[in-house]
Order: sequence, then C-alpha cells, then structure tokens
Amino acid sequence: MNAHTQRIKTVKTITIKNEVHKKLLAVKRKDESFSELLERLAEGMNSLETLTKLRGRVEFKEKEKMLSELYALRTERRL
Repeated sequence: MNAHTQRIKTVKTITIKNEVHKKLLAVKRKDESFSELLERLAEGMNSLETLTKLRGRVEFKEKEKMLSELYALRTERRL
C-alpha cells in the first residue's frame, strides 16, 4: 500500500431485540459508539463494572438455585 491508498472500512448491519438494545444502552458510555461498546464487550469488560451496570436490569430464572450453586462453588474453592 502506498501513502495515497485509502483504508476502506467494512460496515455491517445487525438486528437485535428491543430488550437487548435497552441492556446495551445501560452499559454504553456517553462518549461511546455502539461499535466501540461491542468491541469493548468482546474484548472483556471488567466483570464488576458489568454487574454494577446491569444490577436491577436483568431478570434471573431460578435465582435461588443459581445462588445456591454459586455459594457451593465458593465453598469448594476455599477448601
């Protein structure tokens, strides 16, 4: 490539449910595009930050069962 060659960016259109869009908006930063958000999420966002931003926005099915399993795993790790 020479100095005068332009870099062409490929653009993709994706379709997501309204519920997913709302969840993405909840974790999107003010100065961030959706492409930047998706890139950040794909690269691995800080788990604590993700959980903090999703608190109260996500419904868990079988919440008590999930918590019991988490507590059991924590106990196993500590042994």
